[in-house]
Amino acid sequence: MQDAMNKMRCVIVDDEPLAVELMAGYVRKTPSLELVGTCTDPVSALSEIRSTPPDLVFVDIQMPDLNGLELSRMLPEQTMVVFTTAFKEYAFESYEVDAVDYLLKPVRYQKFLEAVSRAEKRIQSSGDASRYEDSQRESAFFKAEGRHRNISFSDILYVSAMKDYVMLRLRGEEEPLVTHLTMKAVEEMLPSSRFMRVHRSYIVALDKITSIDGNGDIMLGNELIPVSDTYRKAVSDFLAANLFV
Repeated sequence: MQDAMNKMRCVIVDDEPLAVELMAGYVRKTPSLELVGTCTDPVSALSEIRSTPPDLVFVDIQMPDLNGLELSRMLPEQTMVVFTTAFKEYAFESYEVDAVDYLLKPVRYQKFLEAVSRAEKRIQSSGDASRYEDSQRESAFFKAEGRHRNISFSDILYVSAMKDYVMLRLRGEEEPLVTHLTMKAVEEMLPSSRFMRVHRSYIVALDKITSIDGNGDIMLGNELIPVSDTYRKAVSDFLAANLFV
């Protein structure tokens, strides 16, 4: 990640050379950043980024062959993303890949610096799953069936994995909300004080747990949620912290 000089190593990916030149100029005049690469071909960029992962990638959303959203889902886990786009409606898409920020073109330097500041704060809290708890966010937008729904965290019973999608089981709704996200992205979006990963394929709302059986598995209403060995201690610790006898 960051080097001894505390500079974030950045790469710019945009199929428009003038846009690359503008962003490169911003990076060069920002003391906390180091420009380590630019690319107008997203496919080539992906190979280079995987070879030597930077801290931060500024990537255009609309590009041929491989758009910015698709590229961002294939980046190394530790590499953060800031989207650039000429279309405001793509802002919602940034939530789906846990982007640091999105910048509307033409990008202003002030907005650029705000995005950099968010990235720096994320690095400072890297590995801390509670970084979202400091915010007052009580909901998030999830894309499903061609629209973006603002889902209150208090309505989420549990989240389960389904191949390249996740299903959100919501209070008061018979059908789950299905959205194209990774479990990791959802886990980081949800406040850790209220939700817990209990299995590779399950995240549960802690206040919706009905019971925990002798094997450590969880009941949510009439549904049994399995707890894998990896997460069994976390569930046991949660139970011990909330057990009154």
